[in-house]
Amino acid sequence: MTGGGPAAASQAYGEAWYWDERYRKEAGPFDWYQKYPALAPLLRLYLAPHQRLLLVGCGNSVFGENMIDDGYQDVVNIDISSVVIEQMKKKYHDKPQLKCMVFVLEYLCSISHII
Repeated sequence: MTGGGPAAASQAYGEAWYWDERYRKEAGPFDWYQKYPALAPLLRLYLAPHQRLLLVGCGNSVFGENMIDDGYQDVVNIDISSVVIEQMKKKYHDKPQLKCMVFVLEYLCSISHII
């Protein structure tokens, strides 16, 4: 990461290079606000298992993995960091219901719900 302290880092949150560098250095899953088990009851009310779902800014979160384990059949993780997406593709190569992609705007047209 570049110098400049917390303010400089937060200004770079929208930049792919910042996240690529961060994911090269930091291992292990991280969920920002809530873990899936805390949100699962609410999500089950509104999201059907057969719908195509998009997790925006997935990072290295296990949220999508937890959704697949809970019966969802088509979950797409996207992130601006190609580094973390490659890590996620390797990790979930055996879960075809969980796709991991570098963010592509045109892909949004085929999504039922965005989480």
